[in-house]
Amino acid sequence: MTRIFLLSPAHCGGRRARLLLSEHARFDLARRLRSPEGAPLGELFAFLSGLYFRGKLAYAQRFARPPAGCPGALVITPTEGLRPVDDPVSLGLLQAFAGVAIDAAEARYREPLRRDTRWLAGAAGRAEVVLLGSLATRKYLDALLEAFGDQLRVPAAFVGRGDMSRGGLMLRCAATAQELDYIPVSGVLVGPRPPRLARLP
Repeated sequence: MTRIFLLSPAHCGGRRARLLLSEHARFDLARRLRSPEGAPLGELFAFLSGLYFRGKLAYAQRFARPPAGCPGALVITPTEGLRPVDDPVSLGLLQAFAGVAIDAAEARYREPLRRDTRWLAGAAGRAEVVLLGSLATRKYLDALLEAFGDQLRVPAAFVGRGDMSRGGLMLRCAATAQELDYIPVSGVLVGPRPPRLARLP
């Protein structure tokens, strides 16, 4: 089965974003962001979001099996629709991300996302499209369900689990090569909270 992952966005207006955007920033990622080559989108969002996005990124890169002509892992962005995790991001683009809300009422976010979901629905064929993101918000779910319907899936273990727990779970799965089971998003928008992850020895 071919499989593409969609990663929900990181918050681009918080404290960690301000660290990156500060004119005084001198650490490696900030320097690369300002370079002509830019910095990879996935790495930037992992810095902004911490454990949760690091887990999504590691999991998607480990288990993606895309059809020919499609990226295996795409990130939902504030202004650029769906972008591959390794797409370069410049300082100006990150500033643009920080200025637009992830809100279905915001056309600068909504229209690029709808454009790219329509493209991916055609390009992906019969591939599974798996959302690695929250089921508690309609900010992107409506656009994704409109494009993919029952083709849009989510890890069953996500239902009722918080962001930090999901991030830790995905990092463990990527490290041990144990892929999760997937179920249609349309049928699991609510569910009971699962047990907490056991501590590693």
